[in-house]
Amino acid sequence: MLPAYETPDPERPATTAPTESQLDEEMPFGDRSKGHDSYAAWRFRDYRFYVIGSFLAALGGQLQATTISYEVAYRSDDKHLSAWLVGQAALVQGIPVLLLALPAGQLADRFDRRRIALWGIAFSIPASLLLAWFSYNRAPVNQLFACLFVASFIGALMRPAQSALLPLLVPNNVIANAVTWNSTRWQIAAVGGPALFGPCLFFFDKTPAWVYVMDAVLLFCFWACLLLVRPRAQERSKEAMSWAALVAGARFVFDKKLILATLTLDLFAVLLGGSVALLPIYTRDILKVGETELGWLRAAPALGALVMALGIAYMPPMRRAGLALLWSVVGFGAATIVFGLSKVYWLSFVALALTGAFDNISVVVRHTLVQLLTPDSMRGRVSAVNSVFISASNELGGFESGAVAYRFGPVASVVFGGVGTIIVVIAAALKWPEIVRLRRLADLAPDEENSRTNHKTT
Repeated sequence: MLPAYETPDPERPATTAPTESQLDEEMPFGDRSKGHDSYAAWRFRDYRFYVIGSFLAALGGQLQATTISYEVAYRSDDKHLSAWLVGQAALVQGIPVLLLALPAGQLADRFDRRRIALWGIAFSIPASLLLAWFSYNRAPVNQLFACLFVASFIGALMRPAQSALLPLLVPNNVIANAVTWNSTRWQIAAVGGPALFGPCLFFFDKTPAWVYVMDAVLLFCFWACLLLVRPRAQERSKEAMSWAALVAGARFVFDKKLILATLTLDLFAVLLGGSVALLPIYTRDILKVGETELGWLRAAPALGALVMALGIAYMPPMRRAGLALLWSVVGFGAATIVFGLSKVYWLSFVALALTGAFDNISVVVRHTLVQLLTPDSMRGRVSAVNSVFISASNELGGFESGAVAYRFGPVASVVFGGVGTIIVVIAAALKWPEIVRLRRLADLAPDEENSRTNHKTT
């Protein structure tokens, strides 16, 4: 949750000479450890190329996502029909991920992850250009949806490989720092992309097609940066292409209660609290503001997450990661309720920024757990399962929000989702008490025995 709720995300008010017990009783993000290197991941050349390139691609992706929601929503003046179209656009982009994530994860574990990512980006560039062509010619919305489906299809095939590439760029003891900075670069892109939407639309005389062309150019930059990356040799899976091998990642996740619990929290929190999908309707019909304000509202969650991400990057590892996770999701739900009820622009902006700040804590905990607890030979498949949860929470959450808004109105959709998120936290804490007991993430290690068992059974 707290990457898309990813990403990639991130305190404790200072006290005078706090004791160790006082640190334990304060906000559970961590204490200042001697010798902590906040820039550890940046000291590795390959990581720098990867982050810079992926930042540019994420910037273009966020700008494009804002433009798509705007273009689809404004195809109709009826706010109920607009909500339904926005929900359909989210569903179209979510279906390929649900269908292809597990096979793509198996490919990422059997073949060169960098090569898969390069091919995926190479095919994504013409998909963005085709979307620009349809938009420029005011093609029917179904043609836009078809193009979005193709682009999502390509992304679903490459995403597990790209995600599983990160641990091959830095040593294991730097992974948590790399995940935090990776989340930070994503949040910067998620702020910059939507914030550029209004100025870009004005500069291009309200022609969204040129925004999609910009996305294609930024994708090419990522492709060029990835050519310069030289990751460590990955531990490739030797399992045959079979159904058992295909679902091994899902079996691993369901056996690892901590990973399952954090993914479930992320899934239902964003699935129920998907207010971002309805922003074009909110800005037009409730807040009554224009395109620039829409861009900043869409950037608000990422802005809040960026502030939190920087805080976590500078703070040492969390001392009580489980409690931090639970309280952050509660805060996400409460902020969602405030946004749903607000009719004032600045209050809506603050509420959305808080959703991003709280969500970012969850993202850091979830991604670090997935990377640290997963053996390298299974990281592609486990990352694929992670993609399924993220897609279900983001894209299907957008569809759920649009469908409920079509029937009951946007305010009811957002407020009910926030209340449901808080209920999910209570249920998760009761179902998986391991979350409450989770302390330092750095003490975790991959379950190699579980990996060997899965290998034998397949």
